[in-house]
Amino acid sequence: MRRIFPPVVYNPITLIGAAIASVSFGLILFVFILEIFSSIGDNPYIGILAFIILPSILIFGLLLIAYGVIRERKRISQGKSREGKLPVIDLNDPKKRAAFATFSIGTLILLLFTAFGSYKAYEYTETDEFCGTVCHQVMEPEYTAYLGSPHSRVGCVGCHIGSGTDWYVKSKLSGAYQFYSVLFKKYSQPIPTPVRELRPAEGTCEQCHSPEHFFSQKKTEYTYYISDEKNTRSNLGMLIKIGGGNSVFGAATGIHWHTSSDHEIYYMHSDDRRQEIPWVKLVTKDGKEIIYRDKSVKFDEASFPKENLRLMDCIDCHNRPSHIFHQPDKMVNVYIDQNKIDPELPYIKSISVQALETPYTEKSIALDSISTIINSFYRSTYRDIYEKKQDKIASAIQEVQSIYSRNYFPYMNANWKSFPDNISHVYTPGCFRCHAGNHVSDEGLVISHDCNSCHLIITQTDSRGIRKVDIEGLEFEHPIDIGSDVRDLMCTDCHSK
Repeated sequence: MRRIFPPVVYNPITLIGAAIASVSFGLILFVFILEIFSSIGDNPYIGILAFIILPSILIFGLLLIAYGVIRERKRISQGKSREGKLPVIDLNDPKKRAAFATFSIGTLILLLFTAFGSYKAYEYTETDEFCGTVCHQVMEPEYTAYLGSPHSRVGCVGCHIGSGTDWYVKSKLSGAYQFYSVLFKKYSQPIPTPVRELRPAEGTCEQCHSPEHFFSQKKTEYTYYISDEKNTRSNLGMLIKIGGGNSVFGAATGIHWHTSSDHEIYYMHSDDRRQEIPWVKLVTKDGKEIIYRDKSVKFDEASFPKENLRLMDCIDCHNRPSHIFHQPDKMVNVYIDQNKIDPELPYIKSISVQALETPYTEKSIALDSISTIINSFYRSTYRDIYEKKQDKIASAIQEVQSIYSRNYFPYMNANWKSFPDNISHVYTPGCFRCHAGNHVSDEGLVISHDCNSCHLIITQTDSRGIRKVDIEGLEFEHPIDIGSDVRDLMCTDCHSK
């Protein structure tokens, strides 16, 4: 049989490499055609398959071809010959023709199923189920919180990766180490935040949310129950100044002023969690720079790590948009207000929070202990109520256990204390990272410490049931006497972890 290529090509290693390269090239063409004629063009997993995995296999096949040629040339120069011949397929022979047809059709079907199976496998890796359940113990806290979040219908990859191949590649290079960490149990407990490989908000959050079009004020009601015998109720109503972010439609004021297109805000953080911000720079639309420094701390900006400098975007305040772990007193307030927990049970607010905040080593132990703590309290302290309201106590226990299951994960050391939430300033510094009145510019300008810049209290009902209303704004009164002026304190002085 006449050979088309030089003799050095006809060796097992080169032929195997040629087969690998050919199959890889064929699959790359298949994926390209799939992208063109289907709606998966923005699927980053298809991108990594087409641009990373299959080309890598193709290159490996080409390297095998080259290695086989070099090795065979050396063998020929040493006087070694390869006597073996390729098998002869005589299609005139009915048995060989049948065998060849069976092998060819079987190989084609196998390749088609392999290509389809590979596509479905990578399609599955894009699902929320894959992200949240494959590494069940590690991702259980984040996945549980995600399912109950406002973004539960937004796919994980929509925020963590976004469209396009470039950010997908970056995230998967980082994910390679994460895979190693899970496989060999090298992961942190809890998983550290913030996610440093997260792309800027303009490529994720702002695909749905446009801060430039927030102009309204949002009325919000908060109901609190004091940790006393009567679970005394108080109420606070305020206007949250959400907008605006664009001076074209009026003055850029309110919370989303921070992300206005009229200026840029940069900051440096001195800790891994971005909770300590000693340096802030405002760049106005005309290019003017104003630098604010925290006068309460020592800070040398000249020798500061460059990776700690950030351009402020959505995620710097909305840092827990989908993985929210609620504080125990906050959730007990909600459950009492919804009558899921009977407010007539003495000290139910206090004992529920105590049961939730007791450290436990396992979830099963926690659920049993919550039942024991609450039952024991009423059995020993309020015997009559324990006997008359066993159904209410049992219902309260069940609700407190549900709060625990949703917000506490002992195996991963994950709970509200593990992850600061910057959207407020009650339990963690949040707004007060910059708005504590300590950041001053060289010109003497101070970053505002005025609470009314972001919200306005318009109604308040105190622990005596007296309701005050003023559309122009009320001065906040703490529901209980804390022995000092609340204006001299930060919320976190008492409410933090």
